[in-house]
Amino acid sequence: MEALGINLPVLISQLVSFLILFGLLAVLGYKPILKMLDERSRRIQESLEQAEAVKEQSLHAEEEVKKQVQAASLRGQEVIAQAMKASDEIRGQAQDLAKKDADAIIERARQAIKTERDAALEELRREFSDLTILAASKVIGESLDKESHRKLIDKILEDNKTINQG
Repeated sequence: MEALGINLPVLISQLVSFLILFGLLAVLGYKPILKMLDERSRRIQESLEQAEAVKEQSLHAEEEVKKQVQAASLRGQEVIAQAMKASDEIRGQAQDLAKKDADAIIERARQAIKTERDAALEELRREFSDLTILAASKVIGESLDKESHRKLIDKILEDNKTINQG
């Protein structure tokens, strides 16, 4: 064996050293390593079980969220419908109020126009009376009683007005 470059005492010492190291590793290293691997395997299994439980909870939560979203959507649609109805009612009330306001403004304007027209007619009668008295006094050449002639002219105008309206 020496021809092959193998030294028997060194081989035996190395073989004994290997067996002692193997025995020490088997006793001291193998059991703790197996225990550590078993513990790791158990933790991985627990993690997988927890992941599965979380996945199921996630699915349940997702379904619950979908239900809540649908319920919220329905509530939102109801709120929108109520808002639209309220909007229509408010719009109708505003239109009614605007129409009433417009009618009131028109009526006030008519009253104001009538009052101004009556005042203008009264002013025109006075001026006409004054002009008539002035013209008559110039024609007659003497001063007439303004008040009595004004009453006479007003009576004639009233009679004329009644005839024209009738």
